[in-house]
Amino acid sequence: MAEKKTHNIVQTESTGAKPQVVQSKPAGNATGYRVGAIVLWLLAIVCEVLAILYLFGKLEITFLPTLWVLIILIVLDLAFVIIGSQLWKKANHIKPASKKNPTLFWLWNNLGVIVACFAFIPIIIIMLTNKDLDKKTKTIAVIAAIVALLIGGAASVDYNPISQEEQAAAVETIEGNVYWTQFGKVYHTHEDCSHLNNTDTLYTNTVAEAIAAGRTRLCKTCAARDSVEVDENGFVVAKDDAAELTDTTETTDDGVKTLD
Repeated sequence: MAEKKTHNIVQTESTGAKPQVVQSKPAGNATGYRVGAIVLWLLAIVCEVLAILYLFGKLEITFLPTLWVLIILIVLDLAFVIIGSQLWKKANHIKPASKKNPTLFWLWNNLGVIVACFAFIPIIIIMLTNKDLDKKTKTIAVIAAIVALLIGGAASVDYNPISQEEQAAAVETIEGNVYWTQFGKVYHTHEDCSHLNNTDTLYTNTVAEAIAAGRTRLCKTCAARDSVEVDENGFVVAKDDAAELTDTTETTDDGVKTLD
């Protein structure tokens, strides 16, 4: 019999709720994170505007070569976009949008990508069509802006966003503390889950805190062990929805089929 893995358990910061008590609101101020994200995104647009003004001769910077000025503004633009997007995603994990309006849900969770497009595509077009830039400067600056757009866009995507309904279902269903790893994308209800065998340090708190930390999905092994219904993405299914699914389907040797 394999020896049980011993973990170093780290209790994360919380709102002060007692251990083993599920809380409906995780630590952190979603509004504060959103305001911070918007401010940083505005600064990103400011950097782009400064670059455009510089290209049109409306802004004079004589102590640096043109290429350096453009690269510095592009790098600052990228930094503001990425940090702003991380804050926005953090806010979405604390206070997610509802899936009742799919279009709004998509826009809310991809706002960082949209901002990244606004922050780089106009300057790319202007540099490409600018006849005053020498070929070397134009080539390097355009490539830098395109790379920044790709990096900023990729960093802004929430690849598995959680909805308000999915967050509520997890908080309602899962009692006690859960566990997650430093770089993992899921949370676990059992410290001795087989997927944690190679991990020395685990972080623990309520499921609301785990979601706020970006671990939006429940480990499917832990879900099966606890008989918790999850969808194909690993999100906990609300108890009412799970009961309805059980009532309208039956398991056969070939899988699950809907009852007439």
